[in-house]
Amino acid sequence: MPTCRRKRVVLIEPSQALLQAANTNPDKEVYYLHQTGEIFENYETYAARMSFYRLKQFQCEVTGKSGLDYFQALESEIQEAQTMHARFPEPLKAAVLKAVQWQVVGRLDHLVEAVFDRFKDRYFADEKVFVDVQGDKFYAKVVQVFPPRSTDEGANLVPQNHASSSTSPPQVHHVPQAEDSVQIHKIGGDLKTPAKEALIRDDPMKYFYKIQILEEQHDKSHEKGKAAIKDKAKWSGSLMDVQCSAMSRDRLAFSKSILRRFIRDCVDRDAAVASPWTVKSAIAKHFGVDSIMPEETRKGVENIKRGEIDKRKKVWEDKDGPPTKKQKKMTAAQEERVKVLAAAAEKREREAREKAEKQQKAKEEAERLAAEKKKKKPIRYPTEDLDVRLSDKEKKAGMKVKRPVPSRIALPFGDDQGTFEAFLMAWNFLVVYGQPLHISSFTMDEFEHAMRHSVIDPPCALLGEIHSTLIYNLRTVPFTRHSAVLSLLRSKEDTEDQEQDKVLGVTIDQLAAAMADVGNNWERVPLRHSELRAGWEDALLGCLKDHANLQNFPRLREVLTRLLFAPDLPAEPSTSSSSSRVSSPAFQSLTLSSSAGERYHTLPPVDRIAILAFMCNLAISSKAIHVHMESCEEQLTALRKEKIEVNRLKKQYVEEMNALAGEVEVKEEPSTNGVAEDAVMHDSSDLSDVLSEDGSETASATSGRQKGSARQKDLRQKAHSQAHAKQRELARAKVASAKQALAEHRRLDEEVNKIERRLEGIEREFRKLFGAIRVKPLGKDRFHNRIWWFDGMGSASLLGSGGVVQYGTGRIFVQGPSEFDQDLLAKREENDVEARRQEEEGEEGILGPGQWAVYADLEEIDELLAWLNPKGVRELALKNVFAKWWNHIAPGMRKRITDLNISAKLPEARRSTRTKSTGGHDISREPYMMWTNRRAVNAS
Repeated sequence: MPTCRRKRVVLIEPSQALLQAANTNPDKEVYYLHQTGEIFENYETYAARMSFYRLKQFQCEVTGKSGLDYFQALESEIQEAQTMHARFPEPLKAAVLKAVQWQVVGRLDHLVEAVFDRFKDRYFADEKVFVDVQGDKFYAKVVQVFPPRSTDEGANLVPQNHASSSTSPPQVHHVPQAEDSVQIHKIGGDLKTPAKEALIRDDPMKYFYKIQILEEQHDKSHEKGKAAIKDKAKWSGSLMDVQCSAMSRDRLAFSKSILRRFIRDCVDRDAAVASPWTVKSAIAKHFGVDSIMPEETRKGVENIKRGEIDKRKKVWEDKDGPPTKKQKKMTAAQEERVKVLAAAAEKREREAREKAEKQQKAKEEAERLAAEKKKKKPIRYPTEDLDVRLSDKEKKAGMKVKRPVPSRIALPFGDDQGTFEAFLMAWNFLVVYGQPLHISSFTMDEFEHAMRHSVIDPPCALLGEIHSTLIYNLRTVPFTRHSAVLSLLRSKEDTEDQEQDKVLGVTIDQLAAAMADVGNNWERVPLRHSELRAGWEDALLGCLKDHANLQNFPRLREVLTRLLFAPDLPAEPSTSSSSSRVSSPAFQSLTLSSSAGERYHTLPPVDRIAILAFMCNLAISSKAIHVHMESCEEQLTALRKEKIEVNRLKKQYVEEMNALAGEVEVKEEPSTNGVAEDAVMHDSSDLSDVLSEDGSETASATSGRQKGSARQKDLRQKAHSQAHAKQRELARAKVASAKQALAEHRRLDEEVNKIERRLEGIEREFRKLFGAIRVKPLGKDRFHNRIWWFDGMGSASLLGSGGVVQYGTGRIFVQGPSEFDQDLLAKREENDVEARRQEEEGEEGILGPGQWAVYADLEEIDELLAWLNPKGVRELALKNVFAKWWNHIAPGMRKRITDLNISAKLPEARRSTRTKSTGGHDISREPYMMWTNRRAVNAS
C-alpha cells in the first residue's frame, strides 16, 4: 500500500447514506474511481480525492521511491511484488508463511533475521538450488527430501561436498523413509521453538536431499579445452544424494532483503501493543495457512500484551514518584476494582492536566502578543512596501507623503478607458511589429491625430498604410467566406420583432444586400504604396466581411452600417482640426447607399480603434509575426552571450588598470637612498684598496705621500661622477616607464569606455527585442499600481542616426492594481490600506482595476521618484529601473513637449488659401500628415 508522509493511505469506504441509497435507489448515479474501487456520491469529493492522488508526495512502500503520485507508487509496488514473487522459491513460501503466522515480534527486521536463520540451510522438494560437485557448481532441482536417519545409514553414504576424482557421476542408493510418516522441517521451521532446541531436535545438517543436476552454472564458452566441456556434460541429468553443506540458493531468489519484501507483502498486524503478525487472508487461503488463531496461541499473545502493558505502566509510575509500600495480596475482584478506580483517577488527572496546560498556553500566547506589540523586532530593509511607514523625522527631512496625481484627461480618448486600452494595444502592436509588417514607427500623438482625421481630402497616408499592411498580413490568416453576413443572418433568426430591429435606421436584410457585392476580391486587390494605397477602404470592408462575426467583433453591425450607408442630408463639415478631441457626431438615420471610400472619414474614432484592435488581434496569429518572434528569441540568446563576454572583457581591463595604477604609485616613491649607499660603499672600497696598496710601499718618502693624495682625489671624483650618471640613467628609466604605464592606462580606459557604450547598446537592443515577445512594466509601487514606459520597443528606437533623441509616447503611464493584487491588499492583517491610499494617493489619484492615468511632465516624474521609498522591495526595484533608463526617459519627454509647442505655433504661422480645410490652416503640414512609410515594399 503506498504511503504518504510515512503513513499508509487508507481507502475511503462508502458512507452509510450511500449504502442505504444503493438499497432504495439502485439506479442512483455515483462517481467511481476504478483504480482504487472507491465510490463517491458527488463530483466534489471525487475531484478532491483524485487531486489528492495526483500529488507528487507518495512513496512506494516496497522500493522506497518517493516523489510519486498515488497511481505511480501503486504501479511500482505491483511490479516489484510480481518480480519478487516470481524470484522467491515457490516451495519455500508456504513454510515461511506458516512460520511467521501469529508471531509476536516488535520489529520486522527481527522477524526476518529469525526466519532467515531457520531456513537458510533447510530445503524443500521441487526447489531449484546450486550444488557443489568436485569443485564445480551446477544448477539442480531437489527431487526428494529425506529426514534425519540412523547413524549407520548415514555412515554408508559418500560425502558429496568433497571433490571426487571419478570420471563418472557418483550414484548413491539407499532405502528412503516414508515421507508421510515424518513432516519435513516441522520442528526447525517452528519459530515458537527456541533456536538451540530446534537445532538439537531437528538438525538441518542431518537431512539428505536427492537432487537432479540440470545444467552448469557458468557459461561454457569460458572453459578452456573441449575435454573439460565433455567431462562436465556427463553430469547433466544425474541424480545424487547430498547434504545442505553442498547446497546453496541463488541470492536473487533467497536473501534477507528479498525475504523482508516477501514477508512485508504477505503479512500485516494491528497497531495495538504486542499485536501478532498475521498472514493476509487471501494469501493464507492460497498457501493453506491456518487463519484461525489457536487457543494456546491466543492465550500466549494475551499474556505478552498484558506483560507489555504492565511494563509500560510500571515505567510510568516510576516516573511519577517513588514506589509505594508493599501491600497485601488482593483477590481478583479487589484487583479489578483497584484497576477501575486507578483508571478513573488517571483520567481525571489527565483531563485536569490538559486543561491547565491549555490555560497556561493561552496565557503565554497573550503575553507574547502583548510583548510583540510593545517591542517590535527591527525591520530589515528592503521589505514589503506596505510595512514601510514614514517616521516624523523622515517627514521633517522632506520625504514626500503624497504621490503626484496622474492625469486621466490627458490620456488619448481618456473619457473611455476601454477605448484607450484598445488604442494603446493597437499602437503598441503596430510599432513593435513594424519590421514584419513593413511599416515605419510613429508616435502615439501622430496615431491619435490620425484616428481623429475626419476630412476626405487631403487623405491621411498614415491611415492608409496602417490598414493596408494589416490587410496584407490578414491575407495569410485562414478565414471563412462571408462570415459577417452569416453571423448577421443568424442573429436575425434569433430576433423576434425584425421590423424594429434596426441599427441607425438600417435592417439586417438591407445591410446584407449592400454587402453582397462589396469587397469580394479583397485578398487579391493590389494596394500599392506608389498609388497611395488606393482602394484600401473597400479591401478593409472585404476583410471584415470574411474575418469578423458578432462573436469576435461585437460592434460589427454598427461599423458596417456606417461604412455602407449615408444620411439623407450631408452633415456639415467639421470646423475643428484633426487634433481636437471632439467626440463622434450625433446620431443620424442612414438611408442612402454609399461606399466605404466615401464614408470611412465619417467613422467616429471609437469605431476606427475597434477595427484596428480587431485586426491586430487576428494578425498576432499570422506566420510573419511568429517568425519574427522566433528570430527575436534567437537574437536575445546571442545578446545574452555577447553581454557575458563583454562583461568578462571589461573586468579584465579594469583589473589591468588597477595593477598599472599600483605600479605607478610604487615607482613614484623616493628611492635615492639605495643609490647613495651604493656610491658611498663603492667609494670606501676604492679607498681601502688604495690604502692597502700604499701600505705595501715605503712610508718614509714625502713625494710618495703627495702622489698618493692626488691619486685618491682623482679616484674620489671619478666615483662621484659614476654615481651621478647611474642616478640620471635610473631617473630616465623611471620617467619612461611611468609614461608607458600612463599611456597603457589611458588606452585601457578608452577600451573600458567603448565597452560601456557597447553595454548600453546591448541594453537598448535587448529592450527592443524583448518588447516583441513580452511587454513588461517598469515595476510596481507600494499599492501595486503598474508603471509603464512603452518607448524603445520593437521596431522603435530610443536614438536615431547621429544620436538624435527619439520617442514613441514620451510619457509615463500608470495602471491600477489588478483584481488579484487587490485581493492581496484586502488580505493584509492591517486593514488600513484604503486609508493609506486616501492619504498618499488622494481621492483623484486612486486607480481601480483596468483604469489608466498618465504623467506627461518631467516635474511630475521628479515628484513621483521623490515619493518612492527605497526601503520597499517593489519601489526600490522601480527606482533602480528609472535610474537605468533615465537618460532616455527624460530627453524623450522633453522632445515631445518641444514638438507639441512647435506644432501648436504652426497654425498661426502657416495660413494658406489653397487648402480645403475650413480650420484656417493647412492640415497637410500637420506632423501626422507629413509621416511617410520608409519601410514600404515597392511591389505592394
